[in-house]
Amino acid sequence: MLDEQFKTTFATKPKAVSLELQHEVEQFLFWEAKLLTDRRYQEWFSLLSQDIRYWMPIRSTKIMREVAQEYTDEDGFAHFDDNWHTMKGRIRKIMSDVGWSENPASRVRYLISNVMIAPEDEMTLNVVSAVMVYRTRQERQLDVFACERQDVLRRVDTEPGFEISRRKILIDQSTILSNNLSFFF
Repeated sequence: MLDEQFKTTFATKPKAVSLELQHEVEQFLFWEAKLLTDRRYQEWFSLLSQDIRYWMPIRSTKIMREVAQEYTDEDGFAHFDDNWHTMKGRIRKIMSDVGWSENPASRVRYLISNVMIAPEDEMTLNVVSAVMVYRTRQERQLDVFACERQDVLRRVDTEPGFEISRRKILIDQSTILSNNLSFFF
């Protein structure tokens, strides 16, 4: 569903949005990245809608004629496929002392660019962005992830102004060499 929606929406160059809307969306994404970088997970969690789908399908290397099948579909396997309740559990684990994969905590930096917006209606925006996640952990572990994020943002009456109702992460790597994916994209 989301996959087809984004393929259709961004099959051609979306119509230009106002500079004000572009700035507002980018500032929201930058704020979200700041919350994650600063490990302010409860505040970040408040940016997620209760009907969130937070999904990273698995990528495989395909020849050109099979490129449409390089990511698993919505019913296939995924690195993660979370809803609000499972995200709440991940937040609880990452903030506890018992989650070995994040104790000591990773140091993560997010670079967000190439933000394109296609309004669905006055309250809902389809947003595509390029994201680079730089992560260091312990003394010698270093991971760099490049991905495309496909977000559905809803306008809400809160200070941030939006909530994330869908996030699909299309990671560029086919083989993930990291010890874990215990952080958030």
